[in-house]
Amino acid sequence: MAKTIRSKGQTALCQALADARIKSGLTQKELAAKLRHHQSFVARVESGERRIDVVELVVLARAIGCAAADILSIVEEATEPNHRI
Repeated sequence: MAKTIRSKGQTALCQALADARIKSGLTQKELAAKLRHHQSFVARVESGERRIDVVELVVLARAIGCAAADILSIVEEATEPNHRI
């Protein structure tokens, strides 16, 4: 059974957020400014070093200009059915 930190679902979340940011034309620095954080915060989220909760996902998605549900569907598809928490 997969561990949570580097699971397929967690990796998919990080990649989906980075892809959505890039698709929206935002740099990490521009997204960070919208979030009132440093660029390193965005880099840590996208690399998986900084985990986020559901509320933070919603805030990130809004700042990027995408639907949190779209990100969640990618994560749901990538998460193994027997994933343990």
